[in-house]
Amino acid sequence: MGVNISDIIMAKERRLEDFRSRKIAIDAYNTIYQFLSIIRQPDGTPLMDKRGRVTSHLSGIIYRTSSLLREGMSPAFVFDGKPPDLKRRTIESRTETRETAKKEWEEALAEGDMEKAFSKATRASKLEKDMVTQSKELLTKMGIPHVQAPGEGEAQASHMSSREDVWATASQDFDSLLFGSPRLIRNLTITGKRKLPGKQVFVDVNPEEIELKMALSSLEIDRKQLVDLSILIGTDYNPGIKGIGPKKAFSLIRKHGDLNTIMEKEGFEIENAEEIKGIFLRPDVTDDYQLEWTDPDVEGVLDFLCGGFDFSENRVRGALNKMVDAKSARQQQSLDEWF
Repeated sequence: MGVNISDIIMAKERRLEDFRSRKIAIDAYNTIYQFLSIIRQPDGTPLMDKRGRVTSHLSGIIYRTSSLLREGMSPAFVFDGKPPDLKRRTIESRTETRETAKKEWEEALAEGDMEKAFSKATRASKLEKDMVTQSKELLTKMGIPHVQAPGEGEAQASHMSSREDVWATASQDFDSLLFGSPRLIRNLTITGKRKLPGKQVFVDVNPEEIELKMALSSLEIDRKQLVDLSILIGTDYNPGIKGIGPKKAFSLIRKHGDLNTIMEKEGFEIENAEEIKGIFLRPDVTDDYQLEWTDPDVEGVLDFLCGGFDFSENRVRGALNKMVDAKSARQQQSLDEWF
């Protein structure tokens, strides 16, 4: 889930059309997990083909991504590599949470409580290796670039943003800011109506944009201090200090200046603090990538999704038409600008 600093970081609400003509690096694992969690049957069962293989991730990629292309964006998906060793505890905790949620989902189904079942099912999502392979294959056939990160996908996407090869990083997590992405876009792939958990209430979910420079300026701190306060709260690499949330951590940073002084003055002990700082400030990234958006392989996509995973040909063709129309519109815009 990454660090939660929403209480102190202000975001601007945006519309999809605000990102027209922008190249955006999408945190692939984060986004595909969203697809696996949200794209489900009313009882929480994920979408599956006739052979029982989960297809929620593929549905999200073809239909949600084609909508981004229709809005004039150029998305590139960045996939995780090997996680830092310090993330092992978080990974184990997520596995336990998933297993517990799966049991509670099955119990809710047995009780006939479909609302509870759906809620629990969203937390039982698991991204398998074959899903990653399938996702990359579909993206290639769609003509959308994907990048393999050596380490954390968010770090690589942020690196690409810092180099100005893309305009922003898209993720639900705030970690991209800690990794130095100049801009973070949240809710990019889940825009629309969403039901509040446990309530018969639906809310509009709109994209949010956070500019790192502006956020730091408003807080009157620098990125190193943002990393320090996040470590106090807790990250994917450490549990944080009990009882300290974003506002308290911010107060301590303003009072003492940095994490080392805070630990000394307040008597806190944070194991591997310097190593955690290094993960954010000196992440494992690569410059060995290419970003090229090409025409979709229409027959290839149809064969892969419809022939391989029982997707509706009419719906897939509709998504492909969006992609083709979007590229034609961009080419026409470029031609108009030339004259």
